[in-house]
Amino acid sequence: MTQALTGGHGAHVAPAAHDESRLGERVQAIATALERAGEEVAPELVETSLRDIARVEERLALGVDWTVAALVGGTGSGKSSLFNAISGLSFADVGAIRPTTDRATACVWGGQATELLDFLAVAEQRRIERESVLDADDERALHGLVLLDMPDHDSVAEEHAHQVDRLVPLVDMLIWVVDPQKYADNALHARYLRGLADRQDAMLVLVNQVDTLPEGAVPRVVDSVRDLLRADGLDEVEVITTSTVTGEGIADVREVLARTVARRSTAARTAEAEIDAIARRLAPAVGTAEPAVGDPQVEETTEALGDAAGVGAVADSIRSAASRVRGGALARPEPPAVGTVEAVRGRWLSTATAGLPDRWRRAVDRDVAPAGELRTAVAAAVEGVPLPQVRHRGTLALHIGGLVLAVLGVVGAVLGLLGTREVADLPGAPLLGAGAGLVAVGLAALVAARLWRGSRAERLATGYRETVHARVREVVRDDLAAPTTAVLDRHRALRVALAKGAAQRG
Repeated sequence: MTQALTGGHGAHVAPAAHDESRLGERVQAIATALERAGEEVAPELVETSLRDIARVEERLALGVDWTVAALVGGTGSGKSSLFNAISGLSFADVGAIRPTTDRATACVWGGQATELLDFLAVAEQRRIERESVLDADDERALHGLVLLDMPDHDSVAEEHAHQVDRLVPLVDMLIWVVDPQKYADNALHARYLRGLADRQDAMLVLVNQVDTLPEGAVPRVVDSVRDLLRADGLDEVEVITTSTVTGEGIADVREVLARTVARRSTAARTAEAEIDAIARRLAPAVGTAEPAVGDPQVEETTEALGDAAGVGAVADSIRSAASRVRGGALARPEPPAVGTVEAVRGRWLSTATAGLPDRWRRAVDRDVAPAGELRTAVAAAVEGVPLPQVRHRGTLALHIGGLVLAVLGVVGAVLGLLGTREVADLPGAPLLGAGAGLVAVGLAALVAARLWRGSRAERLATGYRETVHARVREVVRDDLAAPTTAVLDRHRALRVALAKGAAQRG
């Protein structure tokens, strides 16, 4: 009913099934954002963080969905018998291979943990998969558990103790197995227990072989064990009495293991804690948000640079000249003053870097165009827009025509008045009527010509201003907005990556 683990990944889905993927995505996002950030984060901080990230990735590669529990004890404590009792297996079922305590042995519930067991240095022939079709769902509560039978920590063979020392920090649940005679062993308490006060929620002490004690002595031994644990600073560690002969406590141990499997593994919690620590160290390297740099800022800067180049004055001259019959001279745009461009650029930087750490502020200042280049680009953009022709034949012809008609009408009206008063032999009434009509038409033509010139003048001035602003706007976008946005995008990527874990938990 058992089989040796041979490699590959099983179908195990533990309670923390999404931890590895989520944590992996988070740590990769931080690493990528750090690489994109470049010099905007202190090199020594980047180096430290990337080294820590590599360690977390190594941890995640082992698979955080597995819960590792280890039976740790001295020679003769009965670990191997407990291992068999908890797993419900006899290792004699696996051919001629029999577990010993000179090397770690593993039993896995719910699949195969090949990479993890490789890392834990558990030999392939000492890996047992617990479950078969005969088990149905009897072992489901322990799905995701890897149970280790560790070498004796007090073995005379020094390499055995080294194996224990290496594996103890890597397991999620430490199950210390003591026998009624050697539970006060100083090596156990001094070398291991006293240094594990911060792992009390991941520890269990089994007083094994209680079937060898008189019934009345068991409570006294348990109380003595608790006193020793309190002296070690481990007053919250659970103590269970066990016997593989009578079966006492085995169900209780399996229940504790089931609870341990049901919660997030230590590997997941440790990996997340390490990522959080990396994020906390990097937090001062980013601001709380990115400054607003969008269309309003672009338009404001475009207006300022256009006005500095005299666009407003030129547009006014176009409006004035095009409104007159004879036209007039037009103002010419000039390169903006250096001081004005520097001031406009300074206001842009002040807005675009508000709240950013110094390195990011310097990055924006470094990447946007210097004042000299910006001045040259603005001047070229403005000078590239031709001045319009302010005189227009149509409006001029209408004006002249209206003036001629009005003059003719006045002449006709005068002649008509002379005729009506019989000063001259002229048809007075007809001439008077025709003259008045011509004056009216001429005046109407003059008014229409004036309105046409005014409307056209406004269109020319507005068109010129809009064309120039469109070109200056492109300069602002290319030389100021685009470099700024690129820096802020890198800043945002790092800030979001660092804040992602807290946001998910919130």
